[in-house]
Amino acid sequence: MEALPIPTDTFKLGFIGAGKMAESIARGIVRSGVLPPNRISTFHANPIRRQAFESFGVELLHKNDDVVEDSDIVIFSVKPQVVKDVVLQLRPLLSKKKLLVSIAAGVKLKDLQEWAGNSRFIRVMPNTPSAVGEAASVMSLGVGATEQDGDLIAKLFGSVGKTWKADEKLFDAVTGVSGSGPAYIYLAIEALADGGVAAGLPRELALGLASQTVLGAASMVTSTGKHPGQLKDDVTSPAGTTIAGIHELEKGGFRGILMNAVLAAARRSREFSQSQ
Repeated sequence: MEALPIPTDTFKLGFIGAGKMAESIARGIVRSGVLPPNRISTFHANPIRRQAFESFGVELLHKNDDVVEDSDIVIFSVKPQVVKDVVLQLRPLLSKKKLLVSIAAGVKLKDLQEWAGNSRFIRVMPNTPSAVGEAASVMSLGVGATEQDGDLIAKLFGSVGKTWKADEKLFDAVTGVSGSGPAYIYLAIEALADGGVAAGLPRELALGLASQTVLGAASMVTSTGKHPGQLKDDVTSPAGTTIAGIHELEKGGFRGILMNAVLAAARRSREFSQSQ
């Protein structure tokens, strides 16, 4: 049976799994006006998680089966180790009329499609800054997903940040950069703040300056379109303070350490994928 187009003006969205990532995505979708909350549903037995979704108008149903039956698009936002059991349990309801999405890290499309008995699947890898509307999300389409399906999911995830399409074979590398990357940057912010304290700044001021500096630098890269190396050169005057600091970073192998962190995380992601 050929997949029917999702009705873009009336479709309903369901989340299987009501954790923090699902909440961030749902909040972004509602906040941006892409969907009203009464067209989004989920289920969770925990009253605290139920309250989190109810607080911005999402409908809480009695079980996952109800969420699937009520939805045109179903997002699986459960832990990777349980996604197989959850998909298999819901398989009888996962018709090709429904567009299926997984945000479970390390779980491949071929497995998701096999478990669901439905190849109309899209895999998305968002990251934790989705909580503040600044996610970097990468998506890959299953064999039964249409370009229209991809555009619709890009619009949904675009409400919590930026989205890219990529071949699934690149997802381990994506994990190394954007999946694990926020933690590297948190570490860098903490280190910058510690340096400020060591140089005599009060802790609160040092942390505020470090955080805003990283935010501003990232915005310069995305807004100007200049290569980061050019932006670095723009603020590095001869025999100045900045080049003195960069010299220390280069002596410490700063670039190589970051590159190695990305490669290590990508390697670990590949191990997880192979163990599924």
